[in-house]
Amino acid sequence: MTGTELARFLDWLRSERGSEFASYQELHAWSASDLDGFWSAIAEFFAVRFHTRPTAVLGRREMPGAQWFPGATLNYAEHALAGHEGTAVSAYSQTRDRVELTWEELRDRVARARAGLQRLGVGRGDRVVAYAPNIPETLVAFLATASLGAVWASCAPEFGARSVIDRFAQVEPTVLLVVPGYTYGEKPIDRTAEVAAVRAGLPTVRHVVAIPYGAGEVPDALSWDELLAEPGDLAFDPVPFAHPLCVLFSSGTTGRPKAIVHGHGGVLMEQLKNHALSWDLRPGDRMLWFSTTAWVMWNALVGGLLVGAGIVLIDGNPVHPDVGWQWRLAEESGATVMGASPGWLMACRAAGVEPTRDHDLSRIRQIGAAGSPLPPEGYRWVAEHFPGVLLNVGSGGTDVCSGIVQGGPWQPVVEGEISGPALGVAAATFDADGKPVVGELGELVITEPMPSMPVRFWGDPDGTRYRDAYFDVYPGVWRHGDWVRFSESGSVIVAGRSDATLNRGGVRLGTAEFYGVVEELPEVTDSLVVHLEDPAGGPGELVLFVVPAPGVALDDALRGRIARELRAALSPRHVPDRIVAVPAVPRNRTGKKLELPAKRILLGAPPEEVASRDVLADPTSLDAFVELAR
Repeated sequence: MTGTELARFLDWLRSERGSEFASYQELHAWSASDLDGFWSAIAEFFAVRFHTRPTAVLGRREMPGAQWFPGATLNYAEHALAGHEGTAVSAYSQTRDRVELTWEELRDRVARARAGLQRLGVGRGDRVVAYAPNIPETLVAFLATASLGAVWASCAPEFGARSVIDRFAQVEPTVLLVVPGYTYGEKPIDRTAEVAAVRAGLPTVRHVVAIPYGAGEVPDALSWDELLAEPGDLAFDPVPFAHPLCVLFSSGTTGRPKAIVHGHGGVLMEQLKNHALSWDLRPGDRMLWFSTTAWVMWNALVGGLLVGAGIVLIDGNPVHPDVGWQWRLAEESGATVMGASPGWLMACRAAGVEPTRDHDLSRIRQIGAAGSPLPPEGYRWVAEHFPGVLLNVGSGGTDVCSGIVQGGPWQPVVEGEISGPALGVAAATFDADGKPVVGELGELVITEPMPSMPVRFWGDPDGTRYRDAYFDVYPGVWRHGDWVRFSESGSVIVAGRSDATLNRGGVRLGTAEFYGVVEELPEVTDSLVVHLEDPAGGPGELVLFVVPAPGVALDDALRGRIARELRAALSPRHVPDRIVAVPAVPRNRTGKKLELPAKRILLGAPPEEVASRDVLADPTSLDAFVELAR
């Protein structure tokens, strides 16, 4: 704790506010109840640049519609491009050689891109979208867009045209940035046909800008060099606190993707708090977290700039030429905070990777994990290989553009659990009657507003879809959609999505509990569990799908072993009615298992209505479920 940014904040609270806290629990309780006191402290401690001062911290407290920092104007990009020196961006790719930008070079390119967008007629409120990977050009275009008060949205180039149009068409963009292709591992990928289809499907686009990346050409497009051809002034248009900064899209695995609008001020405040006080990032640090431009972690990665940390951009196959590639990049870039998907950490464990033996990773102070639950074995693997390094497991997401529950320098790491609620987040668990519960599973809720809650959904003028998404069950309380359990000490277990929990005999079971047992068996590579309700009112059927390890057959002996392990580790209720082998478990591109789409297909829903293949990590992974449904 000594020497961390959180310790510096506590010292500041003591000297400037006369406030002292004996524990994280005390600090969190204050942060989640005295919203005016906590968020005004964040704004003052981090010297937020208000062009116009706010008239209050929280003008309206009720949700939805809480009003943060009324009257304030600011600009996110101004904070991201503050006067730091040294390396701001290190970019690694399987398409081209490493690229590095100093802070001065980053500021110059943003100024040039800003001037180029202005020549194209882009101004406040216009939408600029990118069908582009996690490369410096995408970062530069985002910051230039934000500097103008225009609105940003991005999709990764591995998405198919239909999925991109489903997202971008909602916001009616005027400028589209694209790449003609990229390399994934050793495989060149041509996206010129998809680019043409996306252009045809977005009639509002007036200008296309082609970034030179991968093979191929984009006809009738302005080149990236032409966009940046003329020097410009690095200026930042002041915008209201809730002015749209970016539109993030939900996964689209259960319907049309939601276009979630996040504001300049909300994202700024949340990322300043999170990145410094939880992730302990500071000037001179390096943050490495593999992400595509379609995942909220890309926005979190960019947020490292706000606290003066350099960021490491990675594009390509995350396990090419082998599963240890990212550890080599961490060594080369000097990463101090490294993010990882739980699936990748478990793959490193399974492959016998020895990261600290093979690489100098002595600068790493913290390893973050998010995107899906990390099994207890993953905690032990990190502790074994990184003694003294904080493992910070978190859960939150696109909806709040941050974490809801996570760890930090003042919190204990509890094997198999998340340390607790994040600062400023009034997280709790509600039962079906809307009453708080501790020590039992329930709905994850947020009972007080957060600055980074969405401004609105795009194309939802009266707020109906927004209210239905988060406030339909508990009026005035945000229901996040996760099924969790808080312990008496405040630690958290995320048992799965609440719409995918299993109701067996009136008892709701979390899916993550199954996976923690089944996937530790050496004979099983992956698994997915669903409960199929009986429309006639019967008990239904609990079905466990497993991907056997190479060379292993799912026979009665293995089925019996799986059942015994589940009974012993969990309960008799967790023993499935059927265990079925499948070649792959459906996951989205961030690694989350798609229980609900699989279940809907098994209950008879047409697969094309359940999930677009473009959002699947493996486009064929639902095929076995379609066959079983037949």
